[in-house]
Amino acid sequence: MKLVTVIIPVYQVEKYIAKTINSVLAQTYKNFELLIVDDGSTDRSHEICQQFTDPRIKIIRQQNQGVAAARNTGIRQAKGEYIAFLDGDDLWVPHKLEKHVEHLDSSPKVGVSFSRSAFIDEADKPLGIYQMSKLTDITPLDLLCRTPIGNGSVPVIRKELLAAIQFVEPESGELSYFDRDRSLHPSEDVECWLRMMLKTDWQIEGLAEALTLYRVNPKGFSAQLYKKLSSWETMLEKARAYTSPEMVAEWEKPAMAYQLRHLARRAVTLSAGSTAVEFSHKALSIYRSILFEEPRRTVMTLASAYLLWLLPKSTYHQIQSLALQITGSNQKRRILQELRE
Repeated sequence: MKLVTVIIPVYQVEKYIAKTINSVLAQTYKNFELLIVDDGSTDRSHEICQQFTDPRIKIIRQQNQGVAAARNTGIRQAKGEYIAFLDGDDLWVPHKLEKHVEHLDSSPKVGVSFSRSAFIDEADKPLGIYQMSKLTDITPLDLLCRTPIGNGSVPVIRKELLAAIQFVEPESGELSYFDRDRSLHPSEDVECWLRMMLKTDWQIEGLAEALTLYRVNPKGFSAQLYKKLSSWETMLEKARAYTSPEMVAEWEKPAMAYQLRHLARRAVTLSAGSTAVEFSHKALSIYRSILFEEPRRTVMTLASAYLLWLLPKSTYHQIQSLALQITGSNQKRRILQELRE
């Protein structure tokens, strides 16, 4: 049985971290080490982590440097052939590692195995909707437009792939894998996946089942959306260093448009109607073809933005609740169908 290293970056997650750790300890695949990287937490996160006595757990403390640096610290100390990442507020279903190990063991050309995610709220309650990712034949443009690896708690990666994209930090001289440039946050994940695809021959492939429970934070703030947009622009700029200018120019407009549409949908969940409308219009103005490539999703995003902006919130939330029920049922039906195929 191959050893899997599980890396959890921890920062100010005292409310969730015990459940997150327990979801790892409950895995049906038992041959793992768990590296908890406390990235300078000032709440009770470190104290809670210390209460676990499982010998597979190792706690590493460092000054706050961001999630990319915390993951890099974990990777440098990892002993496993496969490396899995889990954010400190998300959860795994018990057979997640088992499924990914089976996938990687049986697919020698696949370097990254990921899964779909089910959304949960702050109280671990399922929201009934899923992150529906494309699973196979993933291209760089898919990473930029549809982000199939939907969050940092889904991938399990071969250590040799991470070694293939490592670089030396000019300031510290340490080996790094995720770019720790703070202006890149929170787009450091996609930058890393894109670098893997452009600089190696490894494939990225997903599993149909929702094996990660991704926590939705309703306390988001519209300014964070503008920060994410800025980080996306930084990510595209960095991509110019390891691919041709012609290729980046070809990707830039669709990548920005799809990201703006994603941020518009996020603004809707934050009840920021005017921001959702603004981002929707910007997406269409940058790349009008998004309307023809994915008409249903684009029109639904625009309609949701305007309804939120114009209708009383109580009326909008009634419509939204019904729409989410229908969407969740359709998504679940699709997942079950794909699992049977």
